[in-house]
Amino acid sequence: MKSSHRYLRPSAAAGAAAVLLATAAGCSTGAGAPVPVPSPPGEAAAACRALHAELPDTVAGLERTGTKPRSELTAAWGDGAIVLRCGVPRPARMSDPQAEAIEADGVAWLVEQREGDGPRFTSTYRKAYVEVSLDERFAHDTGPLVAFAGPVSRTVPPSL
Repeated sequence: MKSSHRYLRPSAAAGAAAVLLATAAGCSTGAGAPVPVPSPPGEAAAACRALHAELPDTVAGLERTGTKPRSELTAAWGDGAIVLRCGVPRPARMSDPQAEAIEADGVAWLVEQREGDGPRFTSTYRKAYVEVSLDERFAHDTGPLVAFAGPVSRTVPPSL
């Protein structure tokens, strides 16, 4: 009796498995941008995991890439040009009444200008703090925040 099974050579099978894993993860096969992973408490962590599932594949024309280490609390686009971390601690700057803030499609963000780099934004009035760091090419561009407004609004509840 003849078998109808086809066998792949080990190298072809390994390549197919790598492509499948990369596709399933929704990330590129690159090593990913190094991103410190936050440690939020339970309710914030749950919101962050929900946010991760809602994040866009493309932001400001940049494709989503992996982070190192991989985590549902972090994401990157354009090999780290845009980095999101969810569940970060409340920035001390939020206590400053002179701190700069902006609103993008219904989500308020604290603005922090970083020396020699692009800005960092942290969501305000939410049960989990979502931090978005942009590299220097976005020094005067808050446009990428619009891509995060819908997912943050849908998954990270407002704080009371």
